[in-house]
Amino acid sequence: MTRIQVLDYGFGNVRSMVHALSQLGVDAQISADPDLAMKADGLVIPGVGAYGACMAGLRAVGGDRIILDRLAQGLPVLGVCIGLQVMFQFGDEDGRSEPGLGLIPGRVTKLDADVVPHMGWDHVHAPQGTRLLAGVQDQRFYFVHSYAAMAVQGDDRVSGTQPDLCLRVSAFKEHGDSRPGSFRPGSDKTSQGVSFGEPLVTWATYGRSRFVAAYECGPLSATQFHPEKSGQAGARLLTNWVRTLPGASGLPCEKGE
Repeated sequence: MTRIQVLDYGFGNVRSMVHALSQLGVDAQISADPDLAMKADGLVIPGVGAYGACMAGLRAVGGDRIILDRLAQGLPVLGVCIGLQVMFQFGDEDGRSEPGLGLIPGRVTKLDADVVPHMGWDHVHAPQGTRLLAGVQDQRFYFVHSYAAMAVQGDDRVSGTQPDLCLRVSAFKEHGDSRPGSFRPGSDKTSQGVSFGEPLVTWATYGRSRFVAAYECGPLSATQFHPEKSGQAGARLLTNWVRTLPGASGLPCEKGE
């Protein structure tokens, strides 16, 4: 049976995610054990709360290293809500700039809208070729957030303006450092490996902000919205992700497949 670990680092609706995954017929467990995390077919990074506090909690259980180690081996990781935001280089919070994992170039900032937080259902705009949102590109998903990433150095397909995710992971691991400033394009040695290719970015709009709603690049997938709270559309997205995991089998086929 496909086994998924939901990382327990003190932040996030871990039980809601475990329930949603269990409904798909996979073995979903809550744990911070690094050995189990590396052996799992998939790892989910949930997150609800302040950016800096979530990063501190993640590092306290070695979650930053777990994420880097999995990605370096091409093992799938799914971030949700703050679990997407911490993948970026920085997050602005209460006038401070907090460092993230630096896997996605960019900064998380406060939404520009008359009412914040953004709480409720909204449509997203997925790029051509998305696997994560296949079959639900025109559906609505549930959001609860006050901050988001407004740019990823490019548009729906990001290319030519940033180092490949595979190179960033390799550089961080070789330096033994997961801080965003530890990577300098063009100056670091990188381990041999297959490029993860160009990222695919899904966008959404709230108020005067156009922000990253989902991100796909090789083994790294992440959403700003909560698939575990997004009804049938969220269940289909999770199914799409589970089907990319090593040895995934036994999931029901969707209509039209």
